[in-house]
Amino acid sequence: MKKIVIASDSFKGSLSSREIAGIVAEAASEVFPDCETVRLEMADGGEGTIDALCRALGGEMVECEVHGPLRVKVISKYAVVDVPGEGLTAVIEMSQASGLPLVPAGLRNPMLTTTFGTGELILDALRRGCRHFLIGIGGSATNDGGTGMLAALGWRFLDSDGNELPPVGASLERIASIDSSGKNPVLDGCTFITACDVDNPFCGPDGAAFVFAPQKGAGPDQVLLLDKGLESFASVIQESTGANVKDIPGAGAAGGLGGALLAFLGAKLTPGAEMVLEAIGFDAKAEGADLVITGEGRMDFQTLKGKAPLCVLRHAAKLGIPTVALAGIISDIDLLKGLGYKDILCINPPGLPASEAMNPATARRNLHDTAARLMTGIKEHNQ
Repeated sequence: MKKIVIASDSFKGSLSSREIAGIVAEAASEVFPDCETVRLEMADGGEGTIDALCRALGGEMVECEVHGPLRVKVISKYAVVDVPGEGLTAVIEMSQASGLPLVPAGLRNPMLTTTFGTGELILDALRRGCRHFLIGIGGSATNDGGTGMLAALGWRFLDSDGNELPPVGASLERIASIDSSGKNPVLDGCTFITACDVDNPFCGPDGAAFVFAPQKGAGPDQVLLLDKGLESFASVIQESTGANVKDIPGAGAAGGLGGALLAFLGAKLTPGAEMVLEAIGFDAKAEGADLVITGEGRMDFQTLKGKAPLCVLRHAAKLGIPTVALAGIISDIDLLKGLGYKDILCINPPGLPASEAMNPATARRNLHDTAARLMTGIKEHNQ
């Protein structure tokens, strides 16, 4: 074994991607002392994306004050990276400004939450000279169709009498026209890539409201109102921009923010893990490796939706490199094995309570022991 690439997503609540790479590399070096280990931080556009890309690309972390989902001010962060050939690039997680954890459980209501703070993050990055944007849109508290973000950038949303409406989910059905005269003109020279790890359309049975709004605090009646609002707003978007976002996969991400980014800012929607793999140069760094190790906290049928372990597997397969996945919890194992992994290993022994398994100290020990057994098995097989 001469070269191993470690590119795992975080085990949420237990270990970061960076910690996992370090633990697996340590176990590998114990069995193969002369083996090169390439440690790559992974994320899928949600939690950990800005940290992974900032460190991988040598960027700077920036803090700024923005309005949270309920318009209460919060301190958010994003990364500014000088990408060769692209210039200053902002790496933004919308959850930093508009995420569900920013709203107390008793106040969660996607009729009232807004993505305004996400727009403020973009504005701050514009002022710092960024003209390229990588935006992860997982973990939102919102269902405003992206109106909040757009309002922060200068758009106005008007009812049939010409009155401006607040950019929240409750306003969507009343939007009759869109005023873009106040749009920040610098946006015309910008490019946007949106990390989106779901393929839900803007509205309808599989759309933003029906699938995600209940997780954000919406009751059945509110879900119906939000979906009607998104359907109505989609028609107004088409009249205003020519873009039909209703059925575009990913347009329903983050309560319709995906559709707004696409229609108004010309964003390219791409799986979050693919965006990260491209940004960190995975293919070039993995060239010539004997093994790739990936994983995430839980692997199941949702892994097939473009999660990090699947995207890593696909890239490694193109390079002819076998891939092993490590996870804290594994279900739908037959489905996962059919994807082409060399092996899929659960780091936790059967019957271990979830509360104990997620303890960081326990997770570190179990991950190290599992990786060490994997390496020992490979060494014995090759002898």
